[in-house]
Amino acid sequence: MKKDLSRWNRDSVNYFSLPSEYMTNAGEIWASHIHPDDREEFISDVKKLFNGDQNSHNLQYRARNRFGEYVVCTCRGVVLKNEKGEPEYFCGAITNHGIEIQYDMLTGLKNQYGFFLDLNTILSSRTSCNVIMLGFTQFLNINNIYGYTFGNRVLQHAARLLQRISDPNDQVYRLDGTRFAIITEHQSIEQIHRVYKQVQERMRSYSVNGTRVTLSLCGSVMNLDFFNITNKTIYSCLNYSYQVSKNQRHGALVDFNDKLDQSDREKLIKINTIRNSVVDNFKGFFLKYQPIVDAVSEKIRGAEALIRWENSRLGEVYPDEFIPVLENDNVFPVLGKWILKQAMLDSLEIVKANPDFIVSVNLAYSQCEQSNFVNDVISLVESTGFPPKNLCLEVTERCRLLDMELLARIAFSLQSFGIRLALDDFGTGFSSLWVVKNIPFDIIKIDRAFVRDICDNDKSELFIKSITEIASAYGAGVCVEGIENEMMRDRVRKYQVRSIQGFFYSKPVIFDELKALIEKELFF
Repeated sequence: MKKDLSRWNRDSVNYFSLPSEYMTNAGEIWASHIHPDDREEFISDVKKLFNGDQNSHNLQYRARNRFGEYVVCTCRGVVLKNEKGEPEYFCGAITNHGIEIQYDMLTGLKNQYGFFLDLNTILSSRTSCNVIMLGFTQFLNINNIYGYTFGNRVLQHAARLLQRISDPNDQVYRLDGTRFAIITEHQSIEQIHRVYKQVQERMRSYSVNGTRVTLSLCGSVMNLDFFNITNKTIYSCLNYSYQVSKNQRHGALVDFNDKLDQSDREKLIKINTIRNSVVDNFKGFFLKYQPIVDAVSEKIRGAEALIRWENSRLGEVYPDEFIPVLENDNVFPVLGKWILKQAMLDSLEIVKANPDFIVSVNLAYSQCEQSNFVNDVISLVESTGFPPKNLCLEVTERCRLLDMELLARIAFSLQSFGIRLALDDFGTGFSSLWVVKNIPFDIIKIDRAFVRDICDNDKSELFIKSITEIASAYGAGVCVEGIENEMMRDRVRKYQVRSIQGFFYSKPVIFDELKALIEKELFF
């Protein structure tokens, strides 16, 4: 302590970009890494040690690592004195919680936090690689049958298997729940597909401690050789393809991209830019509204709010180009709240003049699965002063993947508050009839796919007739989407249809144009 010479271990030197293992004046050097809000307390505590005012050190603070990120550290140590009672050595240890939280306690693999850190390193070094996301479906059955302790053992065995089949230089991660990731610089996409099929086959009859279990594997892979994106965008793209594997491809490995061409790169740039715009106070996002008209009077009775995004370079981007990916991203619930709030604030002006006007807003799966979803909706309604009866939330096809009991609870809670519910895209999901039977929807919207050929196909007309009868039996009204001409309109109006939506009446328009349409009362 008299010479102010200290030795630090090599890991800490590398992780925090310190000058060397041996340093003089280390207190000042280390203080420069400590967060400004924590620095004064650290300097004061160190002075007390060197002045002999205290014999131990126990302090928690944030320190900047070599990535420029602040991690939480705890420093504990004691002063050793010489025979004269003077401070001679300080011996201590810094616990880097930033490193601690990179590892999964159950499997010993790096966790999701470590995955994101490693992706940052890859992006900054511009290292080409393949990134894989894997997961087990129906894992709840194993926990229910054998218990959670056995379920954890299965995950540990799965982690070891993934490490064995990977190249020694690959990095394997446990992300969340039953999902894993692998980053490989050495295995080609073709090799990955081949190994994936072998693992998938093996998992169908897998032995853990003498017990045979069946594991259903699904996964996605992304070739990363384009680096002007963020780690969160990579995760969103992988998650999107993972959901396709899980819900549409019966577990087949899905490539997000296959050797990106220029159009694919442009798509990635769009997704990355749009995702960052959510964080940047929703910059570039705006709403358009498609009128919904009364089937009898043909007056506007409401409008569906539709999200759009644009900037000067990429122009206006339609939701089909980014919503399917962002729906699987943790930023989407935040965007969903913005859409809902903006739609209510816009429509409040119309509702005051037209008390029967209803604004419809689409819901996403990732919104509904949030534990505070219903409370968030009610809070937004109350804070904006929007009448609940003038709001209709549309449950899209992906929302039907929710647990039916959860969806029923959400529906009951929202409707008890006066908010209407619509089932969007009826007929496109395999469980549409089941959902109608179990959830009390106010509106059933028939997807445009079932009216496209209604003028030439008697079966399509029969479908409309059947659905209106089913809806009537359950007390719901019917809205038909995709009406593009007078003949289509006349065909659907023969049945118990409450409202109509489509280009025959109006394409989606900005809010001022919607107001103008309502004021002119164009539709009679």
